[in-house]
Amino acid sequence: MKIIYVKRESNVKEVYRTHLGGLNSKVTYIKKYFLGMPFKTIHKYTHTFFSKKNNRIEKMLFV
Repeated sequence: MKIIYVKRESNVKEVYRTHLGGLNSKVTYIKKYFLGMPFKTIHKYTHTFFSKKNNRIEKMLFV
């Protein structure tokens, strides 16, 4: 067993946004471990799949 090592974990997290509603996002954590215990998060990356919500006011044509 290594004394210090780096491990990457991914899971799906449910996030709620007021203008988009409920979203599922993939969250990836890169953590540093010491003797099997995590002691530092090196990086957290969130990948969210969504598209821009349409707004009626922006689509009005003023002629």
